[in-house]
Amino acid sequence: MGAHSIPTVVLTTGEPAGIGPDIVLAAAGRNLPCRLIVVGDVALLGARAKQLGLAVTINEVSDPTAAPQHSIGALSVLHRPLRSHCIAGQLNAANAAYVIDLLTTAANLAHNNDNCAVVTAPVQKSIICDAGIPFSGHTEFFAERYDAKVAMMLVADQFRVALATTHLPLRAVADAITQAGLEELIGTVVRGLKHHYDLKAPTVAVLGLNPHAGEDGHLGQEEIDIISPVCERLRQSGVDVLGPLPADTAFTADIESRADVFLAMYHDQGLPVLKTRGFGSAVNVTLGLPFVRTSVDHGTALELAGTGLAKPESLFCAIDEALRTLNV
Repeated sequence: MGAHSIPTVVLTTGEPAGIGPDIVLAAAGRNLPCRLIVVGDVALLGARAKQLGLAVTINEVSDPTAAPQHSIGALSVLHRPLRSHCIAGQLNAANAAYVIDLLTTAANLAHNNDNCAVVTAPVQKSIICDAGIPFSGHTEFFAERYDAKVAMMLVADQFRVALATTHLPLRAVADAITQAGLEELIGTVVRGLKHHYDLKAPTVAVLGLNPHAGEDGHLGQEEIDIISPVCERLRQSGVDVLGPLPADTAFTADIESRADVFLAMYHDQGLPVLKTRGFGSAVNVTLGLPFVRTSVDHGTALELAGTGLAKPESLFCAIDEALRTLNV
């Protein structure tokens, strides 16, 4: 494999006080067929490795495109400086801008280089917002940056759940679901499944918003006014759509055998089912960006940072999923 053909995975270290640095350091022990570029503070990673008793060689790189293929026991790090001292487990709003810098740097690298994916360690949304930086999540950050119509999809093996709305208060969900937006989002999901998962004609199981999918309008009008018309239009255009389905009976073996992805109307409608199936091994995938982006399925776990108890399996799965979508 020539140097130009080696795929690149850009790995952000996430919230510095959380387990992001811990699980990124654990990735040094994996045999990976790619150039792995870690974006983070060199001193932070060195100090956390020492705290965890890990023997990891940290090689600072200035030109990520010239970095060698990943070797076990070492990390190639593109240094981005912390804004303030970091103590594992203790949030510091002064480092919020550092976290945003990691995401911006990683996105620029992936956008400007072919055969490159971004994998993100978890961030703490609350501390970023506390610092005066509006932030509702990685998915929304990247979507806004590239003015992209994206879809958030979590994957656990062959089980996939995409979201019509992402990080919104529940009272705002219904108003956020429109015919135009829903149709566009399903189109993004279908194109992503075709492009990244080699599914020629994906089947989308669309959940209703209300209990019993509205019970013919007795428990809500959204299915009649918004979701059903979109599903029917898409079926007429040749897209294989099931639904809208009552969410409480949608995740059955029969429907799962027919569907390539479930589309939940809001975050906690679909993700509890997926995370029950595969928490710790599930992967968050953003469809619709100009580059591949995956992430872990968990948060910053501040209480575990620096203890050696953080489990890196979801990050490993996210890296594997990124490489798979790059056809490695």
